Order: sequence, then structure tokens, then C-alpha cells
Amino acid sequence: MKKMLILLVVAGFVAGTALFAVANNGPAEIKLKASMGTVTFNHAAHQGKVSDCTECHHKGVEAGKCTSCHGVKADAPKAKKAFHKKCKGCHKKQNGPTKCKQCHVK
Repeated sequence: MKKMLILLVVAGFVAGTALFAVANNGPAEIKLKASMGTVTFNHAAHQGKVSDCTECHHKGVEAGKCTSCHGVKADAPKAKKAFHKKCKGCHKKQNGPTKCKQCHVK
């Protein structure tokens, strides 16, 4: 009986952890305000195109918003520079949009 209880507790923990990981994959869409126009980033679609979250989130998804460091800390590049380098660089490799108005909409 004691073994069964332990097994149920372990199974519940594993199932709960798996559900948290699936449910905690961030917002489906992110809107980034910019002087050239708002960039509507389809986070859900991009998640299906990368194998690992650290391809975009270099410090892991627990690090918080990009703008908590980029544009704030002296050793981190401005958010605009970081986004353009990361996003546009990937778009060039994957044949995604690279022209300003393809992402920025006023």
C-alpha cells in the first residue's frame, strides 16, 4: 500500500510538471511598439519552427522580458539592435521577411 501511494505521488508530480511545461510556453502573440510601427510577433508559430527556446531566449525563458536588460544595462545592446540582429538574422537564413514594412505596421 505504501509503495502504491509513493508511485501515485511520483506519477502526479511527473504529470503536473509536464502540464506546467506545456501550459507555460508564453503568450501566443506579442506586440512590440516601435517608431517604424508595431511589430506583431506570432510567438506560437515561431515556437513550432525552433527546436529549443534558447535559440531566441539566450538566457532562458525565466530571464523575463528582453527590455528588462536590453536598453537598460550598459553591457547589453539596445533592444532594437538585439531584435534586429536575432530576428532578421534568422529570417535571412529561413527566408522570412527582412524588409522593414513586412514586420513594422503603422
